[in-house]
Amino acid sequence: MKFFKPFYIQPRFFYAGIGIVVLFALSYFIPVLFNIAQLSILVLGLLFVLDFLIIFVGKNKIEASRILPDKFSNGDNNLVKLHLNNNYPITIHLEIIDEIPEQFQVRDFKLKDTISSRKSKSISYSLKPTERGEYYFGNLNVYASSVLNIVAKRFTFENGAMVPTYPSFKQLKKFELLNINQNSLEYGLKKVRRLGHSMEFEQIKDYVLGDDLRTINWKATAKKNQLMVNQFQDEKSQPVYSIIDKGRIMKMPFNGLSLLDYAINSALVISNVVLKKHDKAGMFSFSKRIENVVVAERRSSQMQLILESLYNVKTDFFESDFSRLYSNIKRHITHRSLILMYTNFETLDGLERQLPYLKAIAKSHLLVVIFFKNTELNDLIKNKAETLQQVYDKVIAEKFAFEKRLIVNELKKYGIYSILTTPENLTIDTINKYLEIKARGLL
Repeated sequence: MKFFKPFYIQPRFFYAGIGIVVLFALSYFIPVLFNIAQLSILVLGLLFVLDFLIIFVGKNKIEASRILPDKFSNGDNNLVKLHLNNNYPITIHLEIIDEIPEQFQVRDFKLKDTISSRKSKSISYSLKPTERGEYYFGNLNVYASSVLNIVAKRFTFENGAMVPTYPSFKQLKKFELLNINQNSLEYGLKKVRRLGHSMEFEQIKDYVLGDDLRTINWKATAKKNQLMVNQFQDEKSQPVYSIIDKGRIMKMPFNGLSLLDYAINSALVISNVVLKKHDKAGMFSFSKRIENVVVAERRSSQMQLILESLYNVKTDFFESDFSRLYSNIKRHITHRSLILMYTNFETLDGLERQLPYLKAIAKSHLLVVIFFKNTELNDLIKNKAETLQQVYDKVIAEKFAFEKRLIVNELKKYGIYSILTTPENLTIDTINKYLEIKARGLL
Protein backbone atom coordinates (compact mmCIF):
# COMPACT_ATOMS: atom_id res chain seq x y z
CA MET A 1 0.00 0.00 0.00
CA LYS A 2 2.88 2.38 0.71
CA PHE A 3 3.99 1.94 -2.88
CA PHE A 4 0.60 2.80 -4.36
CA LYS A 5 -0.24 5.75 -2.08
CA PRO A 6 1.98 8.25 -3.91
CA PHE A 7 1.02 6.84 -7.35
CA TYR A 8 -1.36 8.99 -9.44
CA ILE A 9 -2.48 8.54 -13.04
CA GLN A 10 -2.76 11.88 -14.80
CA PRO A 11 -5.77 12.99 -16.88
CA ARG A 12 -3.66 12.82 -20.06
CA PHE A 13 -3.64 9.00 -19.78
CA PHE A 14 -7.43 8.86 -19.67
CA TYR A 15 -7.79 11.33 -22.52
CA ALA A 16 -5.53 9.08 -24.62
CA GLY A 17 -7.60 6.05 -23.59
CA ILE A 18 -10.79 7.79 -24.66
CA GLY A 19 -9.18 8.59 -28.01
CA ILE A 20 -8.26 4.92 -28.49
CA VAL A 21 -11.84 3.83 -27.69
CA VAL A 22 -13.11 6.29 -30.29
CA LEU A 23 -10.68 4.80 -32.85
CA PHE A 24 -11.98 1.30 -32.13
CA ALA A 25 -15.56 2.54 -32.55
CA LEU A 26 -14.76 4.19 -35.86
CA SER A 27 -12.96 1.07 -37.06
CA TYR A 28 -16.34 -0.59 -37.58
CA PHE A 29 -16.86 1.88 -40.40
CA ILE A 30 -13.21 2.41 -41.39
CA PRO A 31 -11.38 -0.93 -40.90
CA VAL A 32 -7.90 0.58 -41.32
CA LEU A 33 -8.37 2.41 -38.01
CA PHE A 34 -8.43 -0.92 -36.15
CA ASN A 35 -4.71 -1.46 -36.64
CA ILE A 36 -3.98 2.15 -35.69
CA ALA A 37 -5.99 1.71 -32.47
CA GLN A 38 -4.06 -1.47 -31.59
CA LEU A 39 -0.75 0.29 -32.22
CA SER A 40 -1.95 3.22 -30.06
CA ILE A 41 -2.57 0.85 -27.14
CA LEU A 42 0.95 -0.49 -27.43
CA VAL A 43 2.47 3.00 -27.61
CA LEU A 44 0.41 4.22 -24.66
CA GLY A 45 1.47 1.20 -22.61
CA LEU A 46 5.14 1.76 -23.40
CA LEU A 47 4.91 5.47 -22.56
CA PHE A 48 3.14 4.60 -19.30
CA VAL A 49 5.93 2.22 -18.25
CA LEU A 50 8.62 4.69 -19.34
CA ASP A 51 7.05 7.57 -17.45
CA PHE A 52 6.58 5.38 -14.40
CA LEU A 53 10.26 4.42 -14.38
CA ILE A 54 11.36 8.02 -14.83
CA ILE A 55 9.28 9.31 -11.92
CA PHE A 56 9.41 6.46 -9.41
CA VAL A 57 12.97 5.16 -9.64
CA GLY A 58 15.03 6.59 -6.78
CA LYS A 59 14.26 8.22 -3.46
CA ASN A 60 14.04 11.82 -2.25
CA LYS A 61 13.94 13.15 -5.79
CA ILE A 62 11.94 16.16 -4.67
CA GLU A 63 12.66 18.13 -1.49
CA ALA A 64 10.39 20.91 -0.27
CA SER A 65 9.98 23.10 2.78
CA ARG A 66 7.65 25.89 3.85
CA ILE A 67 9.09 29.09 5.31
CA LEU A 68 6.64 31.00 7.52
CA PRO A 69 6.94 34.36 9.31
CA ASP A 70 6.96 34.40 13.10
CA LYS A 71 3.49 35.95 13.09
CA PHE A 72 0.86 37.16 10.65
CA SER A 73 -0.38 40.74 10.46
CA ASN A 74 -4.18 40.87 10.63
CA GLY A 75 -5.86 42.44 7.61
CA ASP A 76 -2.61 42.57 5.59
CA ASN A 77 -1.06 40.34 2.93
CA ASN A 78 1.49 38.03 4.54
CA LEU A 79 4.09 36.22 2.45
CA VAL A 80 4.55 32.43 2.66
CA LYS A 81 7.62 31.00 0.86
CA LEU A 82 8.11 27.50 -0.49
CA HIS A 83 11.62 26.22 -1.18
CA LEU A 84 11.80 23.35 -3.71
CA ASN A 85 14.75 21.21 -4.82
CA ASN A 86 14.68 18.95 -7.92
CA ASN A 87 17.05 15.97 -7.75
CA TYR A 88 15.78 14.41 -10.99
CA PRO A 89 18.10 14.43 -14.03
CA ILE A 90 15.26 15.94 -16.11
CA THR A 91 12.97 18.95 -15.94
CA ILE A 92 10.01 18.23 -13.66
CA HIS A 93 6.53 19.72 -13.64
CA LEU A 94 5.18 20.31 -10.15
CA GLU A 95 1.69 20.74 -8.79
CA ILE A 96 1.78 22.02 -5.20
CA ILE A 97 -1.10 21.71 -2.76
CA ASP A 98 -0.38 23.37 0.56
CA GLU A 99 -2.78 22.64 3.40
CA ILE A 100 -3.40 26.21 4.52
CA PRO A 101 -5.30 27.03 7.76
CA GLU A 102 -9.03 26.39 7.84
CA GLN A 103 -9.76 30.06 8.71
CA PHE A 104 -9.20 30.98 5.06
CA GLN A 105 -11.82 28.46 3.86
CA VAL A 106 -9.93 27.85 0.60
CA ARG A 107 -10.55 24.31 -0.68
CA ASP A 108 -8.96 24.60 -4.12
CA PHE A 109 -5.54 26.04 -3.28
CA LYS A 110 -3.05 24.91 -5.92
CA LEU A 111 0.24 26.15 -7.38
CA LYS A 112 1.93 24.97 -10.57
CA ASP A 113 5.56 25.37 -11.55
CA THR A 114 8.46 23.80 -13.43
CA ILE A 115 11.99 23.14 -12.15
CA SER A 116 14.99 22.32 -14.29
CA SER A 117 17.11 19.24 -13.58
CA ARG A 118 19.05 19.35 -10.31
CA LYS A 119 18.01 22.92 -9.60
CA SER A 120 16.40 24.68 -6.66
CA LYS A 121 13.61 27.21 -6.74
CA SER A 122 11.62 29.36 -4.34
CA ILE A 123 8.04 30.38 -4.94
CA SER A 124 5.75 32.38 -2.72
CA TYR A 125 2.13 33.20 -2.18
CA SER A 126 0.31 35.58 0.13
CA LEU A 127 -2.41 35.06 2.72
CA LYS A 128 -4.66 37.76 4.18
CA PRO A 129 -6.09 36.80 7.57
CA THR A 130 -9.21 38.60 8.78
CA GLU A 131 -9.25 37.56 12.43
CA ARG A 132 -6.72 37.26 15.22
CA GLY A 133 -5.77 33.89 16.68
CA GLU A 134 -3.76 30.78 15.94
CA TYR A 135 -3.49 29.56 12.34
CA TYR A 136 -2.48 25.92 11.82
CA PHE A 137 -0.85 24.72 8.60
CA GLY A 138 -1.02 21.07 7.54
CA ASN A 139 1.17 19.04 5.21
CA LEU A 140 2.88 20.29 2.08
CA ASN A 141 1.99 18.04 -0.88
CA VAL A 142 4.01 18.13 -4.10
CA TYR A 143 2.96 16.15 -7.21
CA ALA A 144 5.85 15.57 -9.64
CA SER A 145 5.45 14.56 -13.29
CA SER A 146 7.68 14.48 -16.36
CA VAL A 147 7.07 16.11 -19.71
CA LEU A 148 4.99 13.02 -20.68
CA ASN A 149 2.61 13.82 -17.79
CA ILE A 150 1.05 10.34 -17.75
CA VAL A 151 1.79 9.42 -14.13
CA ALA A 152 2.66 11.57 -11.11
CA LYS A 153 4.25 10.87 -7.77
CA ARG A 154 3.09 12.60 -4.63
CA PHE A 155 5.70 13.78 -2.15
CA THR A 156 4.24 14.61 1.25
CA PHE A 157 6.21 16.72 3.69
CA GLU A 158 4.86 16.71 7.22
CA ASN A 159 5.47 20.36 7.79
CA GLY A 160 2.63 21.26 10.15
CA ALA A 161 3.10 24.59 11.91
CA MET A 162 1.19 27.22 13.87
CA VAL A 163 1.43 30.94 13.18
CA PRO A 164 -0.27 33.44 15.51
CA THR A 165 -2.07 36.35 13.85
CA TYR A 166 -1.50 39.65 15.67
CA PRO A 167 -3.05 43.08 15.11
CA SER A 168 -1.77 44.82 12.01
CA PHE A 169 1.84 45.56 12.97
CA LYS A 170 2.64 46.18 9.29
CA GLN A 171 0.79 49.48 9.55
CA LEU A 172 3.42 50.74 11.98
CA LYS A 173 5.94 51.22 9.16
CA LYS A 174 3.25 52.48 6.82
CA PHE A 175 2.39 55.38 9.12
CA GLU A 176 5.90 55.98 10.47
CA LEU A 177 6.33 59.13 8.37
CA LEU A 178 3.35 60.73 10.07
CA ASN A 179 5.47 61.06 13.21
CA ILE A 180 7.80 63.46 11.43
CA ASN A 181 7.06 67.17 11.50
CA GLN A 182 6.15 68.21 7.99
CA ASN A 183 8.48 71.19 8.21
CA SER A 184 11.45 69.27 9.52
CA LEU A 185 12.58 68.26 6.04
CA GLU A 186 12.49 71.75 4.57
CA TYR A 187 15.79 73.57 4.15
CA GLY A 188 16.36 76.89 5.89
CA LEU A 189 14.20 76.06 8.91
CA LYS A 190 15.44 75.47 12.40
CA LYS A 191 13.86 73.54 15.26
CA VAL A 192 12.17 75.80 17.82
CA ARG A 193 10.66 75.08 21.22
CA ARG A 194 6.91 75.41 21.52
CA LEU A 195 6.05 77.53 24.53
CA GLY A 196 3.17 76.63 26.78
CA HIS A 197 1.72 76.97 30.28
CA SER A 198 2.14 73.46 31.58
CA MET A 199 4.03 72.49 34.73
CA GLU A 200 7.26 71.80 32.83
CA PHE A 201 9.39 74.79 33.78
CA GLU A 202 12.12 75.96 31.38
CA GLN A 203 13.69 79.25 32.59
CA ILE A 204 13.23 82.73 34.08
CA LYS A 205 13.70 85.53 31.58
CA ASP A 206 13.27 89.28 31.25
CA TYR A 207 9.76 90.49 30.64
CA VAL A 208 9.08 91.72 27.12
CA LEU A 209 5.94 93.33 25.77
CA GLY A 210 3.37 90.65 25.03
CA ASP A 211 4.38 88.17 27.73
CA ASP A 212 1.55 86.79 29.86
CA LEU A 213 1.34 88.85 33.08
CA ARG A 214 0.23 85.74 34.95
CA THR A 215 3.72 84.28 34.54
CA ILE A 216 5.53 87.12 36.35
CA ASN A 217 7.93 85.79 38.99
CA TRP A 218 7.64 88.38 41.77
CA LYS A 219 10.57 87.06 43.81
CA ALA A 220 12.93 87.27 40.83
CA THR A 221 11.46 90.68 39.95
CA ALA A 222 12.24 91.98 43.47
CA LYS A 223 15.81 90.71 43.34
CA LYS A 224 16.67 92.22 39.95
CA ASN A 225 14.46 95.27 40.33
CA GLN A 226 12.88 94.61 36.91
CA LEU A 227 10.05 92.44 35.68
CA MET A 228 10.96 88.77 35.28
CA VAL A 229 8.66 86.04 33.99
CA ASN A 230 8.63 82.26 34.20
CA GLN A 231 8.86 80.51 30.86
CA PHE A 232 7.35 77.07 30.41
CA GLN A 233 7.46 74.61 27.58
CA ASP A 234 4.88 72.12 26.46
CA GLU A 235 4.72 69.20 28.84
CA LYS A 236 5.88 65.91 27.41
CA SER A 237 5.04 62.38 28.48
CA GLN A 238 1.33 63.06 28.69
CA PRO A 239 -0.84 59.94 29.09
CA VAL A 240 -2.80 58.82 26.04
CA TYR A 241 -5.21 55.91 26.44
CA SER A 242 -6.83 53.90 23.64
CA ILE A 243 -10.08 52.51 25.00
CA ILE A 244 -11.75 49.84 22.85
CA ASP A 245 -15.41 48.96 23.12
CA LYS A 246 -15.59 45.19 22.57
CA GLY A 247 -19.36 44.88 22.91
CA ARG A 248 -21.52 43.15 20.33
CA ILE A 249 -22.00 46.32 18.28
CA MET A 250 -18.29 46.18 17.36
CA LYS A 251 -18.66 42.80 15.64
CA MET A 252 -20.25 44.46 12.60
CA PRO A 253 -18.19 43.36 9.55
CA PHE A 254 -16.75 45.59 6.82
CA ASN A 255 -14.60 44.22 3.99
CA GLY A 256 -13.80 41.01 5.85
CA LEU A 257 -12.72 42.66 9.12
CA SER A 258 -14.95 43.49 12.07
CA LEU A 259 -15.12 47.00 13.53
CA LEU A 260 -13.35 45.59 16.58
CA ASP A 261 -10.36 44.50 14.48
CA TYR A 262 -10.24 47.87 12.72
CA ALA A 263 -10.17 49.53 16.16
CA ILE A 264 -7.45 47.17 17.41
CA ASN A 265 -5.25 47.83 14.37
CA SER A 266 -5.72 51.57 14.79
CA ALA A 267 -4.97 51.43 18.53
CA LEU A 268 -1.68 49.66 17.84
CA VAL A 269 -0.57 52.28 15.32
CA ILE A 270 -1.64 55.29 17.40
CA SER A 271 0.19 53.85 20.43
CA ASN A 272 3.38 53.73 18.38
CA VAL A 273 2.84 57.32 17.22
CA VAL A 274 2.22 58.44 20.82
CA LEU A 275 5.47 56.87 22.01
CA LYS A 276 7.38 58.45 19.11
CA LYS A 277 5.97 61.81 20.22
CA HIS A 278 7.41 61.22 23.73
CA ASP A 279 4.00 60.73 25.32
CA LYS A 280 2.84 57.78 27.43
CA ALA A 281 0.72 55.17 25.67
CA GLY A 282 -1.78 52.90 27.36
CA MET A 283 -4.90 50.95 26.52
CA PHE A 284 -7.71 48.77 27.82
CA SER A 285 -10.93 47.27 26.55
CA PHE A 286 -14.39 47.28 28.09
CA SER A 287 -17.80 45.69 27.79
CA LYS A 288 -19.42 44.20 30.89
CA ARG A 289 -16.07 44.61 32.63
CA ILE A 290 -12.67 46.24 32.12
CA GLU A 291 -9.98 43.96 30.65
CA ASN A 292 -6.65 43.94 28.78
CA VAL A 293 -5.32 46.84 30.84
CA VAL A 294 -1.94 48.36 29.99
CA VAL A 295 -1.11 51.39 32.14
CA ALA A 296 0.14 54.38 30.18
CA GLU A 297 3.94 54.40 30.33
CA ARG A 298 6.84 55.33 28.12
CA ARG A 299 9.26 52.42 28.32
CA SER A 300 11.05 50.26 25.80
CA SER A 301 8.77 47.26 26.30
CA GLN A 302 5.52 49.24 26.11
CA MET A 303 4.73 48.44 22.47
CA GLN A 304 5.20 44.71 23.07
CA LEU A 305 2.86 44.87 26.06
CA ILE A 306 0.23 46.70 24.03
CA LEU A 307 0.63 44.27 21.11
CA GLU A 308 0.11 41.24 23.38
CA SER A 309 -2.89 42.84 25.07
CA LEU A 310 -4.51 43.73 21.76
CA TYR A 311 -3.92 40.18 20.54
CA ASN A 312 -6.05 38.89 23.43
CA VAL A 313 -8.99 41.29 22.97
CA LYS A 314 -12.10 39.28 22.18
CA THR A 315 -15.72 40.35 22.14
CA ASP A 316 -18.15 38.92 24.68
CA PHE A 317 -21.25 39.93 22.66
CA PHE A 318 -22.72 41.84 25.63
CA GLU A 319 -24.08 45.37 25.77
CA SER A 320 -21.22 47.65 26.81
CA ASP A 321 -21.43 49.11 30.32
CA PHE A 322 -20.37 52.79 30.11
CA SER A 323 -21.11 53.35 33.80
CA ARG A 324 -18.48 50.78 34.76
CA LEU A 325 -16.09 52.42 32.30
CA TYR A 326 -16.59 55.82 33.92
CA SER A 327 -16.07 54.50 37.45
CA ASN A 328 -12.90 52.69 36.39
CA ILE A 329 -11.47 55.79 34.71
CA LYS A 330 -12.31 57.91 37.76
CA ARG A 331 -10.51 55.50 40.11
CA HIS A 332 -7.45 54.58 38.06
CA ILE A 333 -6.68 57.46 35.68
CA THR A 334 -6.00 60.30 38.07
CA HIS A 335 -3.85 62.47 35.78
CA ARG A 336 -5.57 64.43 33.00
CA SER A 337 -5.21 62.29 29.89
CA LEU A 338 -6.18 62.10 26.26
CA ILE A 339 -8.72 59.29 25.88
CA LEU A 340 -9.34 57.88 22.42
CA MET A 341 -12.52 55.83 22.73
CA TYR A 342 -13.27 53.40 19.89
CA THR A 343 -16.97 52.61 19.87
CA ASN A 344 -19.98 52.93 17.60
CA PHE A 345 -23.37 54.65 17.77
CA GLU A 346 -25.95 53.93 15.10
CA THR A 347 -28.69 56.23 16.41
CA LEU A 348 -29.01 59.39 18.47
CA ASP A 349 -31.01 57.47 21.08
CA GLY A 350 -28.07 55.10 21.52
CA LEU A 351 -25.80 58.07 22.23
CA GLU A 352 -28.20 59.74 24.66
CA ARG A 353 -28.25 56.64 26.87
CA GLN A 354 -24.47 56.88 27.30
CA LEU A 355 -24.08 60.66 27.12
CA PRO A 356 -24.13 61.30 30.92
CA TYR A 357 -21.09 59.03 31.33
CA LEU A 358 -19.26 60.58 28.38
CA LYS A 359 -19.86 64.06 29.80
CA ALA A 360 -18.55 62.95 33.19
CA ILE A 361 -15.38 61.53 31.61
CA ALA A 362 -14.89 64.73 29.56
CA LYS A 363 -14.87 66.85 32.73
CA SER A 364 -11.57 65.35 33.88
CA HIS A 365 -10.00 64.26 30.60
CA LEU A 366 -9.79 65.22 26.95
CA LEU A 367 -12.20 62.72 25.39
CA VAL A 368 -12.28 61.84 21.70
CA VAL A 369 -15.12 59.51 20.68
CA ILE A 370 -14.32 57.57 17.53
CA PHE A 371 -17.18 55.91 15.67
CA PHE A 372 -17.89 54.68 12.17
CA LYS A 373 -19.73 55.65 9.04
CA ASN A 374 -21.81 52.90 7.52
CA THR A 375 -20.24 52.68 4.06
CA GLU A 376 -22.93 50.31 2.82
CA LEU A 377 -25.54 52.95 3.57
CA ASN A 378 -23.47 55.49 1.63
CA ASP A 379 -23.51 53.20 -1.40
CA LEU A 380 -27.28 52.84 -1.03
CA ILE A 381 -27.73 56.60 -0.86
CA LYS A 382 -25.64 57.21 -4.00
CA ASN A 383 -27.56 54.69 -6.11
CA LYS A 384 -30.53 55.97 -8.05
CA ALA A 385 -33.87 54.68 -6.74
CA GLU A 386 -36.10 53.25 -9.48
CA THR A 387 -38.72 51.28 -7.56
CA LEU A 388 -40.89 52.13 -4.57
CA GLN A 389 -38.93 49.71 -2.38
CA GLN A 390 -35.63 51.34 -3.42
CA VAL A 391 -37.05 54.79 -2.61
CA TYR A 392 -38.05 53.54 0.84
CA ASP A 393 -34.61 51.98 1.44
CA LYS A 394 -32.84 55.15 0.30
CA VAL A 395 -34.90 57.36 2.64
CA ILE A 396 -34.14 55.10 5.62
CA ALA A 397 -30.43 55.09 4.70
CA GLU A 398 -30.37 58.90 4.51
CA LYS A 399 -32.08 59.07 7.92
CA PHE A 400 -29.37 56.90 9.53
CA ALA A 401 -26.58 58.86 7.82
CA PHE A 402 -28.12 62.12 9.05
CA GLU A 403 -28.28 60.76 12.60
CA LYS A 404 -24.55 60.09 12.48
CA ARG A 405 -23.96 63.80 11.78
CA LEU A 406 -26.37 64.71 14.58
CA ILE A 407 -24.30 62.57 16.96
CA VAL A 408 -21.19 64.58 16.04
CA ASN A 409 -23.01 67.85 16.76
CA GLU A 410 -24.42 66.53 20.03
CA LEU A 411 -20.97 65.55 21.28
CA LYS A 412 -19.52 68.88 20.17
CA LYS A 413 -22.19 70.70 22.16
CA TYR A 414 -20.76 69.24 25.38
CA GLY A 415 -17.12 69.83 24.50
CA ILE A 416 -16.46 66.23 23.47
CA TYR A 417 -14.31 65.77 20.39
CA SER A 418 -15.31 63.13 17.87
CA ILE A 419 -14.11 61.34 14.75
CA LEU A 420 -16.70 60.03 12.32
CA THR A 421 -14.81 57.96 9.78
CA THR A 422 -14.95 54.96 7.51
CA PRO A 423 -13.28 51.77 8.73
CA GLU A 424 -10.63 52.05 6.00
CA ASN A 425 -9.63 55.58 7.06
CA LEU A 426 -9.85 54.97 10.80
CA THR A 427 -6.11 54.86 11.48
CA ILE A 428 -5.13 57.91 9.44
CA ASP A 429 -8.01 60.02 10.82
CA THR A 430 -7.13 59.06 14.40
CA ILE A 431 -3.47 59.97 13.89
CA ASN A 432 -4.45 63.32 12.35
CA LYS A 433 -6.72 64.13 15.29
CA TYR A 434 -3.97 63.28 17.79
CA LEU A 435 -1.44 65.43 15.93
CA GLU A 436 -3.97 68.26 15.77
CA ILE A 437 -4.55 68.09 19.52
CA LYS A 438 -0.80 68.14 20.11
CA ALA A 439 -0.28 71.07 17.77
CA ARG A 440 -3.05 73.11 19.38
CA GLY A 441 -1.85 72.31 22.90
CA LEU A 442 -5.33 71.21 23.97
CA LEU A 443 -4.10 68.58 26.42
